[in-house]
This record gives sequence, structure tokens and C-alpha cells, in this order.
Amino acid sequence: MAILEMRFLPDPILRRKAVKVAKITPQLKKLVENMVETMRDQSGVGLAANQVGSLQKVAVIETPDMEEPMVLINPEIIKAEGERQVTEGCLSVPGWRGTVNRSEKIKVKAMGLDGKIYRLNADELLAQALEHEIDHLNGILYIDHLIDHESLWKISDHPEEEELDVEDDDGEEPAESIVAETSASVSDD
Repeated sequence: MAILEMRFLPDPILRRKAVKVAKITPQLKKLVENMVETMRDQSGVGLAANQVGSLQKVAVIETPDMEEPMVLINPEIIKAEGERQVTEGCLSVPGWRGTVNRSEKIKVKAMGLDGKIYRLNADELLAQALEHEIDHLNGILYIDHLIDHESLWKISDHPEEEELDVEDDDGEEPAESIVAETSASVSDD
């Protein structure tokens, strides 16, 4: 297994839609193994293929309560219920967190590495992770779901300084520029 190179904002691949996988190949299985290794190395809960430079519709998720990672090939949300506000971050947007709206419950259809289609009902963290990773595969980032621009903040080593002051002149990029940068790179591929 190998640790894959992460792609970070504003890399345009993060805004491209992934392509459906036609069949399970040895190369796809290797990609999945490497994605799991990379996700664990980065201390993530999920990882989509475009985050490591592949435009295949593949994601992996491993929440703290899972015994083994979940593999999602060609995943799609077939039902969503309710709405809740949650705090999210992303391995491809390091150093930032934001408040977004996510569904309370979702139903997802995907294919496993065995080539069989399965359906999954999820809530809580798993539902959030599924929505987040499926968004990635559609070229959407969590910052596209911010409840407002003020709900994005830079992570700091000092919790009392976690809220980003937009008039901050310490040379760090303000939240508005992160959101604007990504909006400008949206593609309709």
C-alpha cells in the first residue's frame, strides 16, 4: 500500500465531477487500498478519489465506530430527510472549519468492491460523511454549503482565537477569500 498525494484547494480536480466506474479491476482495488491508507495517514473520516487525483467515482469512509472501512463505488443519495447544522472540515481544505447544513438521515445506493449493489441507511456522523464524500465526487466542497460566510473559521492552536477576524492583518488569508477562490473555480463538467 502507498500514501497518495493529497490535492488541496484550489486544485481544479476538486471541482470536477468524477466518472462512473464501469467494472471492478485490480487497479481499482489498489486505488481503494491506497485511499484507505491515505485517509488513515491524514486522520480523516472519509476520502473521495478526486482528493488524490483520480476522477473515478470512488470514496472510502471509516468512522471511529467502524471495524473496517466502507468502500463506495458510484455512490448516490437516493433519499434525504431533515436538516441539521454541523461543523465540518476537509482534508483538501486544511486548517479551516465551517458550519454547514446536512441531512439528518440519508439513504445511499453504491457498489462494493465485490461488484454488488447495496443500499445503506445512515444518520449522525455516517450520514454527514456520506454526504461530504458524495459531494466531492460531484465537484462540490463543504464550503459550498456554509450557512453564511462568517461560519468559516481558521483553526488555531489557541481555542480562544479560533474565530477568524476578517480585519486580521497577520498575513493569513481571510475566510471570504477562501470562499471566493472556490466559487471562481466552479466547473460544470
